[in-house]
Amino acid sequence: MHKISYRGYRFPPEIIQQSIWLYFRFTLSFRDVEDLLAERGITVSYETVRRWVNHFGPMIAADLRKRRPKPCTTWHLDEVYLKIAGRTVYLWRAIDAEGEVLDVLVQFKRNKHAALKLMRKLLKKYGFVPDRLITEGLRSYGAAAHDLGISNRHASGRWQNNRAENSHQPTRRRERKMQRFKSPGSAQRFLSAHAAVFSTFNVQRHLTSAPTHRVLRAAAMRTWREAEMAA
Repeated sequence: MHKISYRGYRFPPEIIQQSIWLYFRFTLSFRDVEDLLAERGITVSYETVRRWVNHFGPMIAADLRKRRPKPCTTWHLDEVYLKIAGRTVYLWRAIDAEGEVLDVLVQFKRNKHAALKLMRKLLKKYGFVPDRLITEGLRSYGAAAHDLGISNRHASGRWQNNRAENSHQPTRRRERKMQRFKSPGSAQRFLSAHAAVFSTFNVQRHLTSAPTHRVLRAAAMRTWREAEMAA
């Protein structure tokens, strides 16, 4: 892997990296990150933080995704609507049985073609067919699974897909903090990067003891440090 080049930037790499981590890791705005840095004696504009996030964020997220283990063989798919510039679009999301975000896709339709696009992307990305593909009752999923020849692995039900539905909550929090996304393209770029960071630091705190949680959190931070230096 090639190291990320921070050449030509006035601020040291450590400040740039910390700013990006703060923005993706917590529900903060660019102005919030500016204030946190100012409290530490670092004067930087929120617009500068925005440029750092937009430039380096996708590279770090791509490296984080490469470091993730192979996902579970049970996948959950779900979609929610987003309002962007007065237009309704749909955020399609796939996660595995452990809550790992497999992919997110912003699309303008909520039909078989959109479901098929997400499924094909997942199969190409991970290179295997899941043992179970769980969705809610939208018929588009069943039609897409039929076209792909995996209908026997598809299951749907009102309560079976709670994990996928709950996975939209971090997105909703960020959407409110950002006062909605400004365009489908910017939403796709942010959510793809945010998903990679969220998966890295989602250590299921409520399911582990305090010592185990500290070990997993330290491992997540090591992965982040490695990713922010290479891409």
